[in-house]
Order: sequence, then structure tokens, then C-alpha cells
Amino acid sequence: MSEQNNTPEQTETLLEFPCIFPLKVMGLTHPEFVVSILTAIQEHAPNTTEAHITTRASSKGNYTGATIRIEATSKEQLDNIYLALTSHEMVKVVY
Repeated sequence: MSEQNNTPEQTETLLEFPCIFPLKVMGLTHPEFVVSILTAIQEHAPNTTEAHITTRASSKGNYTGATIRIEATSKEQLDNIYLALTSHEMVKVVY
């Protein structure tokens, strides 16, 4: 068997970079929710725009779910985005 020349990052994840990666974020419904999470994501994925986001309100309208499709370039980038979102005051859940 031949050994592949994998970088340490490639052995840590099953993803192949670059790739389109959907992030799902949920938070309380607020007029600034989408803009606020987009700003947090753009610090790590600057090419992400509102066109990459789809939203859906909960059945009672108290929460908003957003799916953001980013172009992920590394595991480190995804880790940084998750950290930014999970510490964001408007975000309840990231998956």
C-alpha cells in the first residue's frame, strides 16, 4: 500500500477544502439578526454575502433559523467561525 501525502489538517477532517459548507444558526427573531451574524462570519469568510443566506421563522415567530453557505478554505477557518457564532449574543444554536 502506498502512503498518501496528507497534511496534518487533511487528517483531522473528512472535508476537502475548499468546499461549500452550510452553517445553520438559530437565534431570537430580531431585525438585525441576519446582518449581525453575517458580519461575524465575514471576519473569517469575507466573500460571504446576504445572497448566501436563507432564513426561516419558527412556527410562533419567536426564533429565526438561518442557513449560510460559505466557501470554507480550512478547518481552522470553520473553527473560528463556529467560535465567533457560538459566542455571539444573538445566537442560540449553531450546527
